[in-house]
This record gives sequence, structure tokens and C-alpha cells, in this order.
Amino acid sequence: MEEDYVVVPNILVMGAAIMMEKLPHFLKVLISGALTGLGQDAFMNRTVGEIMWGYDDPLIDVLNSFVPGLIPFKGKFGLFMDFNNSNTGLFTVYTGATDINQIHIVDTWNGLKKVNYWRSNECNMINGTSGEMWPPFMTPSSSLEFYSPDACRSMKLVYEQSGVFKGVPTYRFVAPKTLFANGTDYPPNEGFCPCRESGIQNVSTCRMSAPVFISHPHFYNADPVLVEAVDGLHPNKEQHGLFLDVHPVTGIPMNCSIKLQLSLYIKEVSGISQTGQIKPVVLPILWFAESGAIEGSVLKQFYTNLVLLPSVLEYVQYICIGLGVALIVAAIVLEVKRQEKCFLFWSSNKKTKEADLALSEKPLTPVKGTVLQEASL
Repeated sequence: MEEDYVVVPNILVMGAAIMMEKLPHFLKVLISGALTGLGQDAFMNRTVGEIMWGYDDPLIDVLNSFVPGLIPFKGKFGLFMDFNNSNTGLFTVYTGATDINQIHIVDTWNGLKKVNYWRSNECNMINGTSGEMWPPFMTPSSSLEFYSPDACRSMKLVYEQSGVFKGVPTYRFVAPKTLFANGTDYPPNEGFCPCRESGIQNVSTCRMSAPVFISHPHFYNADPVLVEAVDGLHPNKEQHGLFLDVHPVTGIPMNCSIKLQLSLYIKEVSGISQTGQIKPVVLPILWFAESGAIEGSVLKQFYTNLVLLPSVLEYVQYICIGLGVALIVAAIVLEVKRQEKCFLFWSSNKKTKEADLALSEKPLTPVKGTVLQEASL
């Protein structure tokens, strides 16, 4: 797959053209001549691996010689070159020792309480967690907030529905339509501008001023104008939407699928002949999907401890309640029977005594005959 060749926009040329648009015309003509001498064109044929992880390109040094610092690296360029064998920064998070609702919440990222990429304090805030776990005891009104270093911003996912993942109950959270909406459609996002159509976000402020945009793949949930401008795009939720399935009691993700698209804004730039007569368009370069799920022994242990045992204990609870009620009823029945026996015994004795008393009070019938007197010796 990484050895396959693909034709894509020459990101360095087209990106640099937009970045140099406001330079003096004569300087742009000189740069265009240098690009021609290096055999650079608007599009290039490279392997997937080269585009992702980097390729040597003398154009970088040439551009930096004309405009020092335009491209802040040397010799090699790749979309994910800086992410290979790297980390996402140092997150300092709360332990939840004093407030369980604060567990995993980010305090600082790389020592920062907020970033300075955007135009409003709200958009620069570092909210939520690092995206690995969330506070426990979620409800359908909960949301998933996390800071994404790749997107240079905090994001919020919203509850969609309840479900079950391999026997474990989950809440599914998805990206709302407002996630990448522009400031016109969703005023709180005004701080992320300069904006274009709704559904894409300009990340040039944290990506070396390159005209790069992030969005859902195929411009899903974006302005239809973006889809219509590029042939072959067919956005749909199943293939291009992102989601996280989280166990609501623990806040642990059980299953996830994160999909994002990188696009490059290209257009004709006066003085740069390589841009030809390209009409302004946000052109998708690639989209990627990151997915994962808890499996194997970890899933088995999770299911046993957090699903099976609580269910068994719940049944045991009802069984104990049932046994308790049965014992109470049995004790009452036995007590009632004992009282009945005592009453019957008392009634029987009473009748016997009454009969004896009646018999003793009955006059004796005289008997005729000789009365024998006891002889005294």
C-alpha cells in the first residue's frame, strides 16, 4: 500500500504559492523561475509512503533562500513526518482524589493552560481530557470533551444512543454538525476563523501557515458546495462519521473510530506560473481512520468485573430479599398456628373444667339398700 504511486497536488509548491501571494510580484516571478528550473509542477507523482513519511526535496532549501523561515524544516517533507515515532505532548491531568468528576481532566498541556493559535479565549481553551478516558457515571446529557494536539484545539462529542459492545453496555458519542461549522452557522466557532464554507476548519495557524484544512472525510456534514466542487465525493455517515463507544459507569472507551480528512486550498496565484489557471478549491489530499476496541483477556476481565458480577450481585440481592420475605411469612404463619393451638388447648381445658364442675354440682340419686358400716377392730 505505501509503495503505491498516486498523483496529488504538489503540496510544497501549491501551499507555498498561497503563502507567498502577498509578496512583491517580481519576487514571485523569480521564485516561479526557480521552481521551473527544479522541474516542479502543480501536481506530483509520489508513493503513499513518501507523501506520509517524507521525501527529499531541494525545493525546501530554495524557498527558504528566497523567503527565510517560510518552511521551518530542511531537506525533507512529509505530511506525517513530525508524527512518526513522536508523542502528542505532555498532559498534566487531575487524579480525581478530591473530586471524582475531575478525574482525567487536563490541567495543562506542555505546561500551557491554553494555546494561542486562535482569535478568542474560548477557542484557545484546553478543555476535557486527553482523549483516552473520561470521568465516570455518565448520563445521556453528558458530552465527551478532549484536547487534540493534531487539530490544535479542544473538541466536543455529543451523545447519540445507548448500545452494547460485546456484552458491555455503552453510550455512543458522535461529532455534532457544529464541530467544524464556520462562525456564521455557529457563532462560538468564530474564533477559529478565518473561515470558508461550513464543515472545514482552517488549521494554518498551527501548521506553518500552510493553507491546510481538516474536516470529516468526503466533506461529510459540510457545505454541499465543497462536495460539488470535487468529483468522486460521496459523503455518508457509516463510512465517514466518527464515533466513540464509552462504558458510562467507568468512562472507559470500549470501541472507537476516528476519521479525519486533510485538504489543501489551491488557486491561481499571480506571478507563480505553476498554479496555471486553477480555480479556487479546497482539494482533499487524503483521509485517515484510526480505530480500536478492547478485546481478548482485557475485555473478558472487564465484562466479568463490571457486567457479570454486578448482575449476579443484583440477582443475589433479590434472592436474599425473597428469602427474607419468605422467612418472615413463615415465622408469621408459625406464630399464628402456635396461637391457634394455644387457643384450642385453652378452650378444651375450659370445657373439661366446666363439665367437671357441672358434674360435681349435680345431686346424687338416692340408692335403696343396706348401708354397711365399717367395723372397728
